Amino acid sequence: MTTATTRRGDHAVSPVFLGILAVTAVTGWATWTGFATQRGVAIFLFVTAAWVVSLCLHEYAHARTALHGGDITVGAKGYLTLNPLKYTHAQLSILLPVLFLIMGGIGLPGGAVFIERDRIRGRWRHSLISAAGPLTNVLFAAVCTAPFCLHALDGVPADFRFALAFLGLLQVTAAILNFLPVPGLDGYGVIEPWLSYQVKRQVAPFAPFGLLFVFALLWVPSVNHVFFDAVDAILRALGVDDYSSYCGQELYRFWRGTPEICAVSP
Repeated sequence: MTTATTRRGDHAVSPVFLGILAVTAVTGWATWTGFATQRGVAIFLFVTAAWVVSLCLHEYAHARTALHGGDITVGAKGYLTLNPLKYTHAQLSILLPVLFLIMGGIGLPGGAVFIERDRIRGRWRHSLISAAGPLTNVLFAAVCTAPFCLHALDGVPADFRFALAFLGLLQVTAAILNFLPVPGLDGYGVIEPWLSYQVKRQVAPFAPFGLLFVFALLWVPSVNHVFFDAVDAILRALGVDDYSSYCGQELYRFWRGTPEICAVSP
């Protein structure tokens, strides 16, 4: 009998994802070459498309790990195609993270894949499935910041450098926030298998509000400062200077105008 793990279409990369990759490539080229008449628009489109790609990879990591952990239904649900429209809440999976990005310049999760946890055996497997997503953000952050860490920025246009720095910032924030042990976030999913049934039952009603709670908390000035100080410290350790990440964020929000300090030629 053909199962969800052997159907070819369940693993084929979605044209939707390929389209997002194409947008990322074209806008990345426009950012690199200075082809766009509005540099901020090019950076906005490039960073947004690349951020959506990372969201898809984040959820794919959850699904792929779940497949190997025993949930053979993830293929039939379309989770292995990298198509964000197959997520549990297709619109919110993309629109909500992009809205968070535009409003606060932070990488909060939005996508969700439904894992049939009763098919998974072993607490370590459950924890690994939850950790797979934010670990993908860690890997994405390493890729974005590698040119800075390796001092390989000679010949890289300023706007592309700014965009990479901001993408690195987004991935670092996404990894940190996802790993928070807050119900509804991946960090809680990592520790949940090790909690008692009574504790899990008491916490369960709060899971739908965990993400909104974290986002609201970040609007508290003192919390926001502590959080971004930690993010900046991590970025500096990865070789990303404050100037590049600042200009990347400011140029991304092009509708606010370009700060004079970032008004350099591409």
